[in-house]
Amino acid sequence: MAFVVSAVVLTSPLQAAPFAAIVMDGRTGEVLYEKNADTRLHPASLTKMMTLYVVFQEIEAGRLTLDTKVTVSKYAASQPPSRLGLKPGQKIAVRYLIRAAAIKSANDAASALGDHIGGDHVGFAKRMTRTARQLGMNNTTFKNANGLTAEGHLSTARDMNVLGRHLFYDFPQYYHIFSRRTADAGVAQVANTNSRFLDAYEGADGIKTGYTVAAGFNLTASAHRGKKHVIATVFGGTSTVNRNAKMKELMDIGFGKAPNNVKEQPPVAAAVDDALVAALETGIDEIDAEGGAGKIVRVSGEVKVSPRPKARPSIPAVPDEVVVAMNASIEDALAEATAAPAPEGTLEFQAEAMTMDAAPAAVTALVATEVSEAPFEELLAKDATPTDGEMTLAAADPAATAPAEPGTLEAQAAALEAGAAPLETMVAALPATPPAEAADPTLAAMKPKARPEEVAEVADAQAPLPVDEVMVAEAAPEPELVVTDPGTEVMLADAALPLMGEVTEVETVAGAANLAPPNIELAAATVVAPLPKRQAPIFDAVAAEEAPAEANQEVVVVMSTSGGRHFGVNVGEFPSRYDAEKALLKTALAESATLNDGLRKTTQSGGAWRASFMGLTEEQAELACRRLTARAIPCETVGG
Repeated sequence: MAFVVSAVVLTSPLQAAPFAAIVMDGRTGEVLYEKNADTRLHPASLTKMMTLYVVFQEIEAGRLTLDTKVTVSKYAASQPPSRLGLKPGQKIAVRYLIRAAAIKSANDAASALGDHIGGDHVGFAKRMTRTARQLGMNNTTFKNANGLTAEGHLSTARDMNVLGRHLFYDFPQYYHIFSRRTADAGVAQVANTNSRFLDAYEGADGIKTGYTVAAGFNLTASAHRGKKHVIATVFGGTSTVNRNAKMKELMDIGFGKAPNNVKEQPPVAAAVDDALVAALETGIDEIDAEGGAGKIVRVSGEVKVSPRPKARPSIPAVPDEVVVAMNASIEDALAEATAAPAPEGTLEFQAEAMTMDAAPAAVTALVATEVSEAPFEELLAKDATPTDGEMTLAAADPAATAPAEPGTLEAQAAALEAGAAPLETMVAALPATPPAEAADPTLAAMKPKARPEEVAEVADAQAPLPVDEVMVAEAAPEPELVVTDPGTEVMLADAALPLMGEVTEVETVAGAANLAPPNIELAAATVVAPLPKRQAPIFDAVAAEEAPAEANQEVVVVMSTSGGRHFGVNVGEFPSRYDAEKALLKTALAESATLNDGLRKTTQSGGAWRASFMGLTEEQAELACRRLTARAIPCETVGG
């Protein structure tokens, strides 16, 4: 008897899964046919429709792309067939996992997507259930991403039909994946498990198959004919052929009942989960928890970046030493501007005079005051009106107090005051309008020899012109004299410059009316190289060729247009233009009296920037350099 019972058990067929079905008008969601539509059954691989719905949500939210690399977890790689053949730790793009899950219904591909999004299969299953509630799938609870049989992993024909309709309307850009017969899944070429129905039924365009022993053969399908769109779901088929036949019957019912013209009513898409909402308590998974009552939301994210606005870009601070130096320079400049006038005869007085364009007048006054005591000047001062040929002596620097070096103007002035004969002569300026009368007898008596009797007159001379260098050459048989004195100012009036045949003791130039030589040449030129210190005029004897007795007089005048301002002061070399300009500014503030007329200039040479003040006269450049050196500021005169 026991043997017979055992035979009956072994030979009896397996009990078929419960059957359920539903047909909807895809345009409106109207139910056209249903049977056991709300019975909770095993959905099998129809679950993957929800897995892909969540993946599409993540792509739309920007948290995932089709090219994102997913690392396959051990859990995903351990899933049973149907499989893509993924290995633990393998990296594969999201697009390949989507193709494998939608077309081949690969369990390992679906689990890899779920683990990547939800952290693990448990977290992702809760996300799936939460999304199902948003879509109105109130009788569905998910426990994994691939649909393998698990306790509590249940759904209904109605809920799966609603999910298929949402995929069609919510993600039309991805829906076509369910109609592809084959696709490249990265590691293998995959074929669609629904190819038979897609090829057999007119207008069919998807969607997904599913099978487990507990669920039977399931299918959610979609088809279009004309203006009609029908979506249907079958649970509990006994085989692929039986399932497809049942689906054909349901589709025919739907197309027979659906109206031709109807207003389309797309469903409302589910909201994308906020990244801060991680998981819900299990109460939401229970069917009895209507609307998720009593659910607890846990915040898994934390604020890693302060929401406070960013600070404005900071401006580079000026170094303290620069600020101190600039403040000190400004204070010195203000003190110098508000200070009392400097005493006459000092370097400060000369600098102030030059900045006020009063240097010539001040120097003339000092010269008139200091040389008035010289014995030679007393002889010249006998007649109040200057006679023809008389000249005003050029004085040395009135500010010099130390013993003068031999050969300088200071040495000559000291020699004149002491009553000694000078070793060198001095150049003086002609009077503006000398009268045509004989030279002073006293002056003539001091000459070493008689003056020439022949005198040539030069008429219509040019107006006074400032020159830097004067060369006087005599064409007479006597030796020619050359006078060189940079910075001397020669005044030419309506008379010619006379020339003595020989000068031995006292510098004297007689009147042009009596002592002019037959031939005179005047030339003005710019001194090329600056002299360290002004020297006294030097008369060098130059052998001259005899000129014809009746040669006409010729006067050549060359004048400089630079005004003598071709000197400058260099204050050093710097690594950058900024440093050079900063040094010029500090130097200008420290020595504004002498550098006020200078032009600040920076030039680059050999990788370094030179800082210079240009456009100064020789006197201004030398004076400024002496004053800067006294303040421990490096200085070098340039130009000439």
